[in-house]
Amino acid sequence: MPQPVLDIVALRSLVAIADCGGFHRAARSLALSQSAVSQHVRRLEKTLGRTIVEREGRGTRFTHEGRLLVEQARRILAVHDEAVRALLDVDGDTVTIGSTEHAADQFLPRLTAAVQQTRPGCRVRFRIDRSARLVEAVERGSVDVAVYVTEAAATEGTPVGGLPLTWHATPGWVPPAAPVPVPLVAIEDPCAIRRRAIATLAAHGVAATVVGDAGYLAGVLDLARTGQGVALLASVGSAPDGLAPYEGLPPVTPIPMSALSRPGADPATVAAAFEAVRELLR
Repeated sequence: MPQPVLDIVALRSLVAIADCGGFHRAARSLALSQSAVSQHVRRLEKTLGRTIVEREGRGTRFTHEGRLLVEQARRILAVHDEAVRALLDVDGDTVTIGSTEHAADQFLPRLTAAVQQTRPGCRVRFRIDRSARLVEAVERGSVDVAVYVTEAAATEGTPVGGLPLTWHATPGWVPPAAPVPVPLVAIEDPCAIRRRAIATLAAHGVAATVVGDAGYLAGVLDLARTGQGVALLASVGSAPDGLAPYEGLPPVTPIPMSALSRPGADPATVAAAFEAVRELLR
């Protein structure tokens, strides 16, 4: 029996759903209709014979198989795109922008506009990854410009501002009464925002415990949407689908962000990209 073949376009839509926090935002980031993105997910489910995304109230969540597929899809797309660049785009004017998952849906459009204004006709590629891996990619030269959480990487880069952080939970969520610890959901260690959440609550004498974690932001959003706990998220732009800001916990100071460019990158492009991030974080 032949093995199923996964559609690259559908995998790209799946990763966009994970990165953007929902079908609507994914469709907007890909310049597609929401129905097209939904069809891509159904195509993957039909190919694999398994459900990968489930409806949950007004939102959606990845199944266990769906989260595994997202992780593999990132690897497949990275290899696919690298092959395309090597074979067809040797002399093309392409800029690769890297961003952490936190507020990527806000950073990437602004960085794209800044780069293309400086270099009309330039093609922009994206890489969303953890801060330390982004810095490594910049230093290797596979990413031109990256924005990342400063304390999550060994290289400080250029400070570009602080990323606002706000507690988020399902609408109407109420934590258990003290002395039961506040349940948190977060990205698995190492994660600077996870550490910031725990440290802030500890500094205010609020007992807390991590009841669920995930390798990527999409998994954290899925956990939060189940009502299992509260998540500390970037508060640039609107709240993720199915979640709302929660004001019953101590406020958290913005976390410093840095930008880094590869050696030899075009100075005008770098300056425009860095300024775009600063404007967003002001």
